Amino acid sequence: STVYPGTTGKLNEIARDGGCGIHLAYCPERIAEGHAIAELHSLPQIVSGCDPIALEMASSLFCHLTAEIVPLLPVEAELAKMFANSWRYIQFAAANQFFMIAENHGVDFYRIHEALTHRYPRMAGLPRSGFAAGPCLLKDTMQLAAATNNNFQLGHAAMLVNEGLPDFIVHRLKSRHHLGSLTVGILGMAFKAESDDPRESLSYKLRKILEYEAKRVLSSDEYILDPRFISAERLVAEADIIVVGAPHRRYRTLEIPPGKVLVDIWNVFGRGASVG
Repeated sequence: STVYPGTTGKLNEIARDGGCGIHLAYCPERIAEGHAIAELHSLPQIVSGCDPIALEMASSLFCHLTAEIVPLLPVEAELAKMFANSWRYIQFAAANQFFMIAENHGVDFYRIHEALTHRYPRMAGLPRSGFAAGPCLLKDTMQLAAATNNNFQLGHAAMLVNEGLPDFIVHRLKSRHHLGSLTVGILGMAFKAESDDPRESLSYKLRKILEYEAKRVLSSDEYILDPRFISAERLVAEADIIVVGAPHRRYRTLEIPPGKVLVDIWNVFGRGASVG
């Protein structure tokens, strides 16, 4: 996975100085969680080695999985992995910042998003808004910042935007509702859709903030087994305010009764992303 830039070379020096006759390679994975079986075969594999033999041995291994090998120097491969995750994190931050700006102007971000991306290829890469979390993106962005003596302003700005989204949602809700007398339910506690992985999920950060502000907080997830969670149907029935934390596909079939406040930053229900 991800290692601090220069780690592979440093380990190679330690092994060489210790008299170990090894050939050290670094081959970063770039597969998306939940798509490993397909992407191991479809994606090119970056391969690096501290000597020609290491590079050849690693290439020979991975050629059984994918038809395309991309050779790099070890530090180039280390940076490539960090650049990839940091770039995705920055892209998500841009979308989330745009969402906040649209919300502050009282308009729906998704109306603007659809207009921007409709038959306009230069905006095709604009992500949708939503919680940007998980075990890799924030960690790797901050590792890259550390590797540059904290001279990675884009990375720090992205962290402030993405990590600040739960606070933004609660602040907006507080400005419109008396949360102390209301029950808030969070649909989806995983860090991404169709996953059972709770690591670094911002739904938990949102819950922690809401537990301080709201009368009661309910949680539900389609894949995470937790005795404290309730069914999605029960959550919808009991909550006054419903926040979509992870956009699991099954939520699209839920019926949200009239009078319920829906906060759907992912636009799962197709009603826009306004904070009620």
